[in-house]
Amino acid sequence: MTLLPFEPLPTAPFRRFLAPGSDLGDWTSIAPQFDRLERQASECLTTEALERWLMDWSELTAALEEEGSKRYIAMTCRTDDVEAEAAYLRFVEEIEPRTKPRQFLLAKIFTLHPLRRTLPPARYHVFDRATALQVRLFRDENVALETEEARVGQQYQKVCGGLTVVFRGEERTLAQMGRFLEEPDRDLREAAWRLSASRRLAEKDVFEDQFEELLKWRHQIALNAGFQDYRDYAFQMRGRFDYGPEECFRFHEAIEKEIVPLLRELQEARRCSLMLPSLRPWDLAVDPTNQAPLAPFQNEAEMVEKTQSIFDRLDPEFSQDFRRMRDLRLLDLENRKGKAPGGYQSTLAESRLPFIFMNAVGVQRDVETLLHEAGHAFHALASRTEDLLAYRSAPIEFCEVASMSMELLGGEFLDAFYSTADACRARRDHLEGIVEVFPWIATVDAFQHWLYTHPGHTRSERCAAWTAVLGRFQGDVNWEGLGDAHERLWHRQLHLFLHPFYYIEYGIAQLGALQVWQQAKANRQEAVAHYKAALNLGGSRPLPELFQAAGCRFDFSTETVKPLVALLRKELAKQI
Repeated sequence: MTLLPFEPLPTAPFRRFLAPGSDLGDWTSIAPQFDRLERQASECLTTEALERWLMDWSELTAALEEEGSKRYIAMTCRTDDVEAEAAYLRFVEEIEPRTKPRQFLLAKIFTLHPLRRTLPPARYHVFDRATALQVRLFRDENVALETEEARVGQQYQKVCGGLTVVFRGEERTLAQMGRFLEEPDRDLREAAWRLSASRRLAEKDVFEDQFEELLKWRHQIALNAGFQDYRDYAFQMRGRFDYGPEECFRFHEAIEKEIVPLLRELQEARRCSLMLPSLRPWDLAVDPTNQAPLAPFQNEAEMVEKTQSIFDRLDPEFSQDFRRMRDLRLLDLENRKGKAPGGYQSTLAESRLPFIFMNAVGVQRDVETLLHEAGHAFHALASRTEDLLAYRSAPIEFCEVASMSMELLGGEFLDAFYSTADACRARRDHLEGIVEVFPWIATVDAFQHWLYTHPGHTRSERCAAWTAVLGRFQGDVNWEGLGDAHERLWHRQLHLFLHPFYYIEYGIAQLGALQVWQQAKANRQEAVAHYKAALNLGGSRPLPELFQAAGCRFDFSTETVKPLVALLRKELAKQI
């Protein structure tokens, strides 16, 4: 692939099955590889031969995943590049629909193989149950629908990536406008907020149309797979073996009972500090003592160098891993016009290397985001020696423990960016952000439960449901006169459009990360050792065992949340 921010990466050391130079963007080159695997499965007459076959299957899958990842990276780095968009869409529309039924066939061959039950259960239990689930859920007629779903999702990203406004005489992306919400000048903040909100609202019908198309495809996918609604299908599809909707509802209740009161306290303290009659949406990011916004860095190079110094102090292995990513140019961090919104870490599955994408504009949240995505990257590198592709990544609920823990562990060294006073301020902002994000996670998740268990709902019903859920979790913010923006806040949450039911994972993982941090407060070296031991497991163990390896409880009820709220209160009081 051309148009990538990094040079071609070495894959040959991991290849045994595929020939060097195989064209993984051409189906005529890919199909024979699936044919070979199908033939060779019948030739596996020993357990050892079946294990080698699984490794060959992993190799082909990793190569295909990396090809798709490279095209996705190129497209998101330059959404306005016609060549990058075309290359991505060719893969999504021409290659992925053909690979899915072939992957299903291989999964089916494995589940029916007479030697399947002879594989060591301690080694293959997680892989076996996931593969059996894949076979149960696959429907050939859903391949075309999933292709349509991906196409609409790409168009949503393209619209979001192209949203700009002219403010103070300059064209700016909406991400860049976020800086002005930290300015002490309240009139300036309000003007910036209203301009950004009006720009999003100008596309509200586009977003609603896109979302309704996604709802249609997803509901049909669920019906085709034999489910009554998409929620039940999504829980299975996401491999949620260890929790279900009821546990999610307990999470919502715990957040409402334990976190929302702390959120209201912080909001009231902010209102009093700013001497306002009520908090408006443009009052939530500014420093409550009206200090100028934190300015952690001026450019990408400075951000990277200072982040490197954090890892140098935290752990030698993390230091080495991040330096390697820098050397291989596996970072694209600065915001620019035409770049897709958000941030992500994408593992190049065959090269077994991570790539970090984000939209830095020079605010403290950028520092947190880079630490977060670096946690994902360290996770990918920790499991790099695992040959079974399925075990080189963990369930999202634990992947996010890796990333969110790194925000907190790395946050202890923010003096790399700031004076002592500003480092305390930044840590307090981060902790307040954790308190604030829990209710938002609960809001988004509860809204999704409603969305997908009410197929055929109208736009007005959707707005009413969203407003009702917001009222439960948002705390004390005055939205008077801003009804349109309030009712459509969810348009900015790309997970709703691109990754349905992928959001509560952040809340579950944040509970795990707070537990890792709690351990580090007592003994940092021991906590980091537990954390690294859990990362090294990749996805080879069930979710509760991964949490246990990191020294955490896999539970997200009030019993777990309450002591972590006490920790947050204690640490917030220190950062003054």
